[in-house]
Amino acid sequence: MTMNFKPGLTALALTAGLGLFAALAPLPVAAQETAPATAAVDAIQDFSIGVPDAKVQIIEYASFTCPHCARFHEEVFGKLKADYIDTGKVRFTYREVYFDRYGLWAAMMARCGGEMRYFGITDILFSTQGEWAASDDPAAVVANLKKIGRTAGMDDAALDACMKDGATAEALVAHFEKNFTADGVEGTPTFFINGVKHSNMGYDDLKALIEAELAK
Repeated sequence: MTMNFKPGLTALALTAGLGLFAALAPLPVAAQETAPATAAVDAIQDFSIGVPDAKVQIIEYASFTCPHCARFHEEVFGKLKADYIDTGKVRFTYREVYFDRYGLWAAMMARCGGEMRYFGITDILFSTQGEWAASDDPAAVVANLKKIGRTAGMDDAALDACMKDGATAEALVAHFEKNFTADGVEGTPTFFINGVKHSNMGYDDLKALIEAELAK
């Protein structure tokens, strides 16, 4: 199963409340609309793991608040990493999807740790999704995310600087919307294996597709 994207979410809606990260009130709408952009969409990069020139290139579109994505990363990704990524056969790229503010905030926290920490933080976000994202109180979710960030070695000053960056948040949303639309993605998780789109699957099916590509 996949989690379907709900159209109509705007960068403004997703980034509303970013001031919570710095224990401040959200910016007024007018201020958010007129704030100068300091982060260009083209500067946003997806994070990858594995040998760059691996024969099989996998791109996953996923959201940190998607339960089906969490299940994939809990049940499948570890095997994929051990059998194919760590052995140089697969290059895996994670493309973030933002269904809601919580997912965007989680991504901003994960990115704050840089490329070296990103996939470790991603593992934590998925394995504890039912804990950090469970509250209806945005302030509680912020506190939960910052706790994960501190566990990964970041301090509050660094987390606040990353997470209240409205310009970067808007650039992330624009980057996501551009790729999501261009690739015709409708839900998460969605996978592209050497450019061919596939829906959510278990490890056996994924392994069969990878082996078929390796045999070419």
